[in-house]
Amino acid sequence: MRMKRRRFLSLLASTTAAASLRSARAQSPSVAAIASDPLRPACHFLAPHNWMNDPNGPIFWKGNYHLFYQLNPRAAVWGDMHWGHAISADMIHWRHQPIALAPTPGGPDSEGCFSGSAVVYNGVPTILYTGVQNAPRDQATIRDGNDKLRETQLLATAGDDQLLHWTKRAQPVLATPPPDIHVTGFRDPCLWQESDGWYLAIGSGQRGRGGCVLLYRSQDLCHWDYFHPMCWGRPDGLVAANPCDSGEMWECPDFFLLDGHHCLLYSTENKVFWTTGDYDPHTHLYTPRRNGIVDHGAFYAPKSFLAPDGRRIQWGWVQETRPQAEYAAAGWAGCIALPRVLGVNAQGELTMRPAREAESLRGQPTHGTLKPGAQSLPIAALQQELALTLIPSTQSATVRLLVANQPTWEMRLDLRAATGQCNGRTFPLPAHTASVHLFLDGSVLETFLGDTAVLTSRCYAVRPGVTILEVTLDAAGSGSFTQWPLKPISPDRLTT
Repeated sequence: MRMKRRRFLSLLASTTAAASLRSARAQSPSVAAIASDPLRPACHFLAPHNWMNDPNGPIFWKGNYHLFYQLNPRAAVWGDMHWGHAISADMIHWRHQPIALAPTPGGPDSEGCFSGSAVVYNGVPTILYTGVQNAPRDQATIRDGNDKLRETQLLATAGDDQLLHWTKRAQPVLATPPPDIHVTGFRDPCLWQESDGWYLAIGSGQRGRGGCVLLYRSQDLCHWDYFHPMCWGRPDGLVAANPCDSGEMWECPDFFLLDGHHCLLYSTENKVFWTTGDYDPHTHLYTPRRNGIVDHGAFYAPKSFLAPDGRRIQWGWVQETRPQAEYAAAGWAGCIALPRVLGVNAQGELTMRPAREAESLRGQPTHGTLKPGAQSLPIAALQQELALTLIPSTQSATVRLLVANQPTWEMRLDLRAATGQCNGRTFPLPAHTASVHLFLDGSVLETFLGDTAVLTSRCYAVRPGVTILEVTLDAAGSGSFTQWPLKPISPDRLTT
């Protein structure tokens, strides 16, 4: 029942979709009702109300972290994309700012300001983003069976140090995709700088061949020369109207150098893939050597940036997995995952761990031991952090959430086989997994397994006062745990 991030806009012109949007507006709950919703996260960043999705253009500027994000300011469903904006001194506690980018009537982003990147160019924060507008079928670049929208790459520059005012360049800096590829999409620019100029990767693909990243170079961010596809994937064999479902379109590419390895991340098939590999600075081709899944759950379209201390910080969109009618009625949808620090280990695998800034949310800890069999850990409120440490002889562990003694979420870990299962999904575990680190926040549950596996879940059945976390170990298992209550980042769940 998920509404795909691109699908809603392509349907919006229809009477049914327009009626859906009007209905979502009409039934929007009050601010007080949104603030008191126990399923709404209190420790994660999210919009004050309505729909949000991809994080965009994270940047540190003049002493503050700035996070932009896809926002529908008019309803709690996908559509009418703007760039929301928030600032923080610590990446945890946020203050909402006015909308940064809005569609320009009659302009190249008249139907939406899609995702993009922010960099500092000649001392000025600058955004490159994808704009969409209606176009004839032969000019469309979103090819999902509707073929009505043309994507172009646009530029905007900040007019003040608070990044409150942005000036858009009237014309696209990239108006069309390469003529030699019948693209399945042309969006989500990713920027980086090399010794000979600025480079730009754009998510794209081709039917029958797979997703790809298109590579460009510029000296001024306004005039771009096309090189070639930097990297190709392959389709997954499925036949789908939406090429994102078949691996024939890569969204939200993120390319960077980390711990001596080049990394390319991209989103497709409703997953986020990581790769590490070799980038040739002469041919400008990237060859993946290792690959995996960034998050095995409800996590999509991440974006990373360098913090002032050199850490590579990743933000990601935590999706809704309940029916659209439910989140539209709730008046809010989506949030941003806790900040994650990325690394690459000696085996060339991407590592992920919670940023230490999240520790500022902790209350007084409770420590205890884990023994064979089932052990219940009561939860007084729906904001909890739990760290489990297992001894090497532990062969299996099961973690469950019980609501009024009924299971609502379960994760089974087979430590000997190095596999996990959750909600019918099987995923690999790091070898010799000894740590399980959970963050429960309303309906969001982020689970870190070792340092190379993460699972983000949505748990809509949880309720304060009747939710229990249960840990079960096999007969040879034991370990310890530390549990912290987490302090909300604002008094009213509105993250302001």
